[in-house]
Amino acid sequence: MTDPRSEQPAAAAGDWPSDWLRATLGFLALRALAAGPSYGYAMIGDFEQHGFGTIKGGTLYPLLTRYETAGLVVTEWRAGDGGPGRKYFALTDHGRAELARLRVEWHRFAGTSIRYLDPERPTKETPE
Repeated sequence: MTDPRSEQPAAAAGDWPSDWLRATLGFLALRALAAGPSYGYAMIGDFEQHGFGTIKGGTLYPLLTRYETAGLVVTEWRAGDGGPGRKYFALTDHGRAELARLRVEWHRFAGTSIRYLDPERPTKETPE
């Protein structure tokens, strides 16, 4: 395992604890759409390319449906190149604002966690 403050990943793609991925997939999905509209399979490939491992469609698509209901994303069907059409997802202004909010909160939470986990941090001794 590498130092948590370094830029090198500690685990190979797909080796992250599933509860970590479940906890972060929501804002990772918003981030994946920040560059523009995309479809689920492309988002899954983007996650994998960036070291998160393979996210299952059965996990991602219900999340995107909840985000559509909440007004964070809008959808559009586009014709496929010789194949079936694809459902594209795009951030709304509300979705962009939520991504910005979550980004700030995540950095705050991650910083707090890193400071807490630091082995150099003094620990509180328990009374005997």
